[in-house]
Formats: sequence, C-alpha cells, structure tokens
Amino acid sequence: MNNKIENILGFVLIALILVFGGAFLGTQMLYLRLLVGIGFGFALTRGFMGFAGSVNRAYRTGSSKLMRILMWMFLGTAAVSVAFLYGADPTSYNLWINPINLGLILGGLFFGFGMTFSSCCASGVLTDLVTGLPRALVTLFFFGLGVFVGFPVQKTQSWVTDSWFSSPTGEQLGGGVFMPDWFMWDGASGYIGAVVLTALFAGIVIYLSRKFEDKQKSAGKFSGVGSEIEQDKEYDEKPVKLFSKETYEILFVRPWKMRTGAIVIAVFFSILMGVTRAGWGASTVYGLWFGKLLMLFGLSSKTLAAFTHFPATFFQTSIFAHPVSVQNIGIILGTIITLLLSGTFKATFLSEIKIKPKEILLFAMGGLFMGFGTRLANGCNVGALYTPIANFSLSGWLFLIFLTAGGVIGNKVAMKNADSCVN
Repeated sequence: MNNKIENILGFVLIALILVFGGAFLGTQMLYLRLLVGIGFGFALTRGFMGFAGSVNRAYRTGSSKLMRILMWMFLGTAAVSVAFLYGADPTSYNLWINPINLGLILGGLFFGFGMTFSSCCASGVLTDLVTGLPRALVTLFFFGLGVFVGFPVQKTQSWVTDSWFSSPTGEQLGGGVFMPDWFMWDGASGYIGAVVLTALFAGIVIYLSRKFEDKQKSAGKFSGVGSEIEQDKEYDEKPVKLFSKETYEILFVRPWKMRTGAIVIAVFFSILMGVTRAGWGASTVYGLWFGKLLMLFGLSSKTLAAFTHFPATFFQTSIFAHPVSVQNIGIILGTIITLLLSGTFKATFLSEIKIKPKEILLFAMGGLFMGFGTRLANGCNVGALYTPIANFSLSGWLFLIFLTAGGVIGNKVAMKNADSCVN
C-alpha cells in the first residue's frame, strides 16, 4: 500500500511540474533547465551513478566499472558535440576551455580529496539531499562556504585566471587548449583529430582501469559494489502485457544498466548544449545560495559583491531565476520522482537519516575542500571534467589526473578516520 501511495505521488509531482513549472518559472528557457535537471537527476539515481564514485568505488571495492563507463560517456558526448560545432564559429558557444595552471592542479587535488569524505560531488550532493539528507546538508553548506570564500581567489589570482599555455581558439574562449586547434590540417576543422585524441585518452583510462581491477581481483581485494551487482542481474525477459505490474517494474522499478544511465545523461547534456550553447555546470550557484543565506542575516548584496568580486546583481538574483540554480533544483526533483515511482522513497530517505558527530566533521571538511577546489579549477566534476572534455578542452583530462590523485590521497586518509559509504 505504501508503495502504491508513493507511486501515485510520483505521478502527481510530474503532473504538477508539467502544468505549473513553466508558469511559475516565467520563461521557456528556465522551464527547459528544470526539465533537463530532472532528466539528470532521474538518470543519476536510476543508473546508480555519481562522478565521485569513479575514484571512490575503485579504491574501496576494486571495481573500476563506473570509471570505464564515464570514459565512454565522455567520448560519446564529445562526438555528438561535433554536430553542433562543425561549420560553426566555436566562439559563438560558451565552451568551457578552462585555463591550465596551478589552480587546475590544486583544484583537482582538493576536489578529489574532498569528495572522498562526503562520498559525493557537486551534482551528487543534490541527489544525496534525498538519499542521504544529513550528510548532504552538511556537505552542501560547507560546499557553498568553500565556493563563496574561493570567489575572490578565482577572480583575482593570476595562477587561477591565466593559462600556462593555450591554443588560438582556446585563448579566445578562456585561455586553455581547444584541441581541434592542433589538427586544423585534418580537413574537418580539426574535429576528426580532436575526436581521435579524445578516444585515445579515454582508451588509456579504460585500459588502466581494467588493469587495476584485474590486479585487485588477483590480490583478493575485489569486493564489488552492491548497486552494480543489482544492475547486472539478469531478468527473465518473457513477454508481458502492456498494462501490468511487470511492465511497471521494467519502466520504473528495475535499476538501469549503468550504460543506460550514461546514454541518458549524454542525451540531456547534448540537448542542453544545443539549446543553450553551453555545457553542464553545477557548483558556482552554491556560492549564490550561500550568499543568499548570508543576506538573511543582514549582509547586503553590495557587501557580498565587494568581497567576492561578483556583481551585486548576482546575489540579487532569485534562486528561481538563475538558470543553473533551477537546473540543480531539477536534479533534486528528478531524484525524488525516481524514488517515488519505484516505491523506495521512504526506505531510501530513512536509510541514512542518522549521523555521528565525527561524521559531521568529515562531511564538513569534504564540502569545504570540494567547494574551494571548484574555484581554483573553475569547475567541479561536471564543470571542470565532463563539460570541458565534451568541449574538447585539454584541461578536462588534466583535471581527471589530479582529481584521481586527490581521491586516492583522500581515501587513504578517510580509511583511517571513518567508514564512509560508496556513492
């Protein structure tokens, strides 16, 4: 009975969003952002995916499957991006060609270190507000603090703003390397070479990930991930009636294969890029949310602007008028919808409702490191990793290296301090 109530509430929530979402938000673009966010949240939750798990799962369980799936997703999204960029002026898009500098290195290390303690990242903390509320709330608060404190560093320090080296188009787009610039001789504006190089980088990561997993298995250190085992379970695919319990379970209850989640995320990313001419970001808006919180305690937008070097209008913007803020809210709603439709909302919500005092400190540290790290690297796992790679920025691959290094260091430290769940 409880499951049926949850299922009904899930469809009611979908109906409310479809009927009132556009009218409440006021513009079609914000409404699209909301729907794309819901799509991301649904896919992340249904596919048991989280960018932080790419390192955490491998280190803690020996499974590198998520890392390998992400590489295929990055490659596929980059290939689809060619459809938008080919024959167009790349500077007409808001491509995230991030600078390559000390900030990128430290930001990657900090972010990888922090995501170990909170078992999430900038997008994962949004899904965790539903699946692990206490942990997510602590992480999100300190994540926002880290972003806010990092704003002036991001805006004023040359070791964060200036790139050590860049390419011609990259110089116009942010100061980094736009990989097609290296292959302008390929007869396709450099995109053939850029896709091949992206495939090479992804292949190297996939190969190393597989070798690591095989080594862990040989050493008896492979335990596997429960959600991955559930995803890979084989079902008896006998014919079912369209309107039946079995059909409902296939559509809304059974976990997706991880590759299905990756495909859906790539599709929504491509829709986002095609319509908004920009990629997926999540973390900058946490500084806005933290600023809004400070304004509740009497600080003015001008005071916040003077500290952060952001315009006062940034902090005057409603959280329901900022595109990325609306998109992030959509991720939360997408997670809620997924759990309601599967009838697991209550059980999942209550599963991590308790929190120990020591864990609060660890989650706070995780959020603070991640938030500050995003300002140094100019993004998080979606803003400094996924989107740059999909936009053919060399910075994304370098961020991955230092993110992984930070994650390994963080896991070594975390294992000595507290048990943490795999995301």
